[in-house]
Amino acid sequence: MNNINILITGSNGQLGSELRMLNDKFKMLNYRCFFIDKNDLDITDFQRVKDFIEKNDIKIIINTAAYTAVDKAEEEKELAELINYKAVENLAKISKEKDIFLVHISTDYVFNGKNYRPYVEEDKTDPINYYGLTKLKGEEAIKKINPKGVIIRTSWVYSSFGKNFVKTMLNLAKTKKELNIIFDQIGTPTYARDLAEVILRILDVKFKITDSNNNLTSNIKHLPSNVEIYHYSNEGVCSWYDFAKAIFEIEGIDIKVNPIESKDYPTPAKRPFYSVLNKSKIKRDFNIKIPYWIDSLKECLERLYDE
Repeated sequence: MNNINILITGSNGQLGSELRMLNDKFKMLNYRCFFIDKNDLDITDFQRVKDFIEKNDIKIIINTAAYTAVDKAEEEKELAELINYKAVENLAKISKEKDIFLVHISTDYVFNGKNYRPYVEEDKTDPINYYGLTKLKGEEAIKKINPKGVIIRTSWVYSSFGKNFVKTMLNLAKTKKELNIIFDQIGTPTYARDLAEVILRILDVKFKITDSNNNLTSNIKHLPSNVEIYHYSNEGVCSWYDFAKAIFEIEGIDIKVNPIESKDYPTPAKRPFYSVLNKSKIKRDFNIKIPYWIDSLKECLERLYDE
């Protein structure tokens, strides 16, 4: 089977870097990955993206590029909208025109956090900050254009790469003896390595079929032209306070952690109080077992100190 060419945007971010670490697995499955970031290709430039895709015969786009500075988005609204909405709209239009399968990463922040049970994909969206609004607009653009593809909503992403809560806690512990951490925002951490593995699994299920001679072949042209939404995070739930406590306990760091309410730590952007995601659909459709968040945290911390 010939290689299936994949464009991976935001390749220097947390998820993009984890996908890069899986490049050997992609190669084994006959995928050829083009890892690009904003310095290589401006995804807000429709014509440049289209030219790149045509030149390299791209069949799959994995869009991990995003404006993720939740508080800054309240001020930098135009930039957040450009990256999280306009650029996504570009990718969706090109994907539709060129019969490309689009994988787009979204967020739990499209919900208002007032639910009493884990959010399913069909639940009403109602973002309470501008970051969440721009991510929702990106989702809506994809659904309106309706290329072949999936939208994966995820939450509280961390990794051994980039900036994230885990690294922030470890850095603060070097200079602080005591920390105040919010306990009334509930969600689930997501190890970006696990999410990267799931994306690879989705592609393998969607694109590989076996012919009568037991040879693997591409299934791209036979996929229905529609986009589906899935939820993915690690299993379990916790607060940011629980998350911090787990980081320090695993690492044997002696630091006092005080639970505080959101009102005692005001930020420019509001956060949902409850944004746990229900993963039943993605587990069923792709036959995956999702790791417990503490187990994945231990794995990430081991890798962090090995690298």
